[in-house]
Amino acid sequence: MDISFLLKIAGIGLIVAVINQMLSKAGREEFATLTVLTGIVVIIAMLIPQLSSVFDELKSVFGL
Repeated sequence: MDISFLLKIAGIGLIVAVINQMLSKAGREEFATLTVLTGIVVIIAMLIPQLSSVFDELKSVFGL
């Protein structure tokens, strides 16, 4: 994992937080919740390939 990946996750988190606050202030709590859930799904989708490479490295280190 490099720093650009971490910055992408932080950027998505920041954007989701701003949109969440804007929707909450506008009285659209349902959309605010959906925005947060969508942000979580996007970040998890970004993490899955990274975790796969980590597990492959662990397998090669321990010879499994």
